[in-house]
Amino acid sequence: MTDMIQNETRSGRGRYLPMLIIALVAVAGYVLLRDHLTFETLRDNREALLELRDEHYVTTVAVFLLVYVAIVAFSLPGATIATLTGGFLFATFPGALFNVTGATLGAIIIFLAARWGLGDRLAARMETGEGMVRRIKDGIDQNQWSMLFLIRLVPAVPFFVANLVPALVGVPLLRFAVSTFLGIIPGTVVFTSVGAGLGGVFERGETPDLGILFEPQILLPILGLCALAALPIVIKAVRGRKGL
Repeated sequence: MTDMIQNETRSGRGRYLPMLIIALVAVAGYVLLRDHLTFETLRDNREALLELRDEHYVTTVAVFLLVYVAIVAFSLPGATIATLTGGFLFATFPGALFNVTGATLGAIIIFLAARWGLGDRLAARMETGEGMVRRIKDGIDQNQWSMLFLIRLVPAVPFFVANLVPALVGVPLLRFAVSTFLGIIPGTVVFTSVGAGLGGVFERGETPDLGILFEPQILLPILGLCALAALPIVIKAVRGRKGL
């Protein structure tokens, strides 16, 4: 009996190992890579990267995807630079597709690590809880698709947070993956297109305008998508108040 309890305790502790590894790598990556995964690094190595792409296209795509997945999965610095690099190397398309794919795969990794370590237990407690806790869980369950798309579309929500929260409330993996892939397309396409125009930026000795996402012609359509994603939540809330 004692051995069984000890084994369960070890197993329980082991569930936290993936998130612990991610946290340690994230800290190490921030310390070691923050001065290297920069726009200046991309600018200084642009010719070598283009030559590598032209000579080994498939290999370059594969390495790029692996690096992007690692950046997202371990919350390393340089996600924006990686997105710009995808546009610079592969144009807006298929660069945007590579960027979205890499970001989604990385998000799935951290989602699974969080759910395995804590999410299942927390979701079960919320499911059996009462009062406010249960109402929060029910509200999320009733509007999962809308909420998932909202946290992806709203620029103010950090990507790391949008990966963790669904894992902690019991969102199914497929639903998380689909909403992530589709939800990040608008913003990713914008930054990928900026990366696709870096050749001219480099020639002029300038830096890219990353504030383009908040320009009215870009921001307003994204806010429109946010409103569309939130519409089912609003309708349910109105019907609930009217008792329909």
